[in-house]
Amino acid sequence: MRKKNLTILGSTGSIGKSALDVVRHIHPHLRVVALSARSNIALLEEQVREFSPLVVAVFERDKAEELQARIPHVKVLAGLEGLETVARLEECDIVLAALSGTIGILPTIAALEEGKQIALANKEVLVSAGEYVMELAAKKGIKLLPVDSEHNAIFQCLEGRDPATIRRIILTASGGPFLHHPFEKLSDISVEMALNHPTWRMGVKNTIDSSTLMNKGLEVIEARWLFGVPVEKIDVVIHPQSIIHSMVEFVDGSIIAQMSQTDMRLPIQFALTYPDRLQGLLPPFNFREHTRLDFLPVDMQKFRCLHLAYEVLRRQGSFPCYLNAANEVFVSRFCKGEISWMDIATKLERLIEGHKARSMNSVHDILAIDSLARAEAANT
Repeated sequence: MRKKNLTILGSTGSIGKSALDVVRHIHPHLRVVALSARSNIALLEEQVREFSPLVVAVFERDKAEELQARIPHVKVLAGLEGLETVARLEECDIVLAALSGTIGILPTIAALEEGKQIALANKEVLVSAGEYVMELAAKKGIKLLPVDSEHNAIFQCLEGRDPATIRRIILTASGGPFLHHPFEKLSDISVEMALNHPTWRMGVKNTIDSSTLMNKGLEVIEARWLFGVPVEKIDVVIHPQSIIHSMVEFVDGSIIAQMSQTDMRLPIQFALTYPDRLQGLLPPFNFREHTRLDFLPVDMQKFRCLHLAYEVLRRQGSFPCYLNAANEVFVSRFCKGEISWMDIATKLERLIEGHKARSMNSVHDILAIDSLARAEAANT
C-alpha cells in the first residue's frame, strides 16, 4: 500500500494510543502529520517528540499555551478551531476521529468537508448527526471506515455484498460487569464496580456506558446510519467472551461473523490500511484457550438504556442527539457521586418522554439540541 499521512483527533485516549502502536508497527506505511488532545499535554508532548507531527491541537486553551512553551519547534493550536484546523490539514490523507464525546462532531465534519478519508471511532458523530454526516460523506464520495470493533466487524462481513440481501445486523455485547448482577442489588452499584469491565479496557465514559449497555444502544443508532438499515433489522445479543465482534444474517439464512482476540489495534489497523491488509500485531488465534462461545438474550428491564436507544431511533429527528448529550451529563454526574447508577436510565427516560422533536437541518440545529439536553440533564 502507498504511504498515508495520518491525523489523530484524540491521540492521548485509549483509541489514540492504540493507533500509535499500529503506527509503530507499520511505520513504513503510515506517517503522523497531526495530533490533538483535550488536555493531557504531558502524554501529548511525549507523542510529539516521538512522531514529529507538523502541527498539534489542544482543546483547552491554557493547556495549549503551556504545551507551546514546551515544544516551540511545533505549532500548537488551541480550542475547537484548532481541532478543526488540524482536521483540514492539507498534508493529511486520513483522519482518525477518536475524540470522546460531542467535541468530535465539528472536527469530523471539517475533515469530511475537505474530502479527507475518515476512520471513525467517535460514536457521537453519527448518533448526534448521523443523517447530516452521511449525506455529507455521500456528497464528497467518502466511505466512512468504522473503528469500533462491532461496526468494523459488520463492515468486514458486508464487503462486496448487496445491502438488499441483509436480513439482520447482529451486534454482540459482552454484557459488562453486571450481566449476572441481581436486579435487586442494582441500586448498590458504585463507580468502581461500573469501571471494572470484564473484557475491554477503555476510557471512563465508554466503560460506564458499557456497564449500562448504553454503549450498545449508541452502536445500534450508529449502525442504522453506517449501513443504511432500518432499526427493525438491528439486533443485539450478549456474547460474554467478546470473541465474535458482530455478525450479519442474510436473507438465505447464512450468518457471517468476524472474530478475533479482544484487541482494538486490529480494527484500528484495518481502518487505517483499508483496502489493504498488512501483517498485524496479534499472534495466531488459539482455539485451545477459547473453547466456548456463549450467547444470551438481553434483559431490557435491567439494561433500560439499551431500550431507550431503540426508542429514540424509532422516533428519529432530534431524539438520538438529545439522548446522547443527556446521557453524557448523567454519566459524569454518576462518576461524581451525584446520582446513582440506576438514575442514569431513570432520569434519561423522564427527559426523553418530555422532549419535543425539533428540526435537525444544520450543524447549528445539532449543537442547539446538544446544548438543550445538557442543560436539562444537569438540572434533573
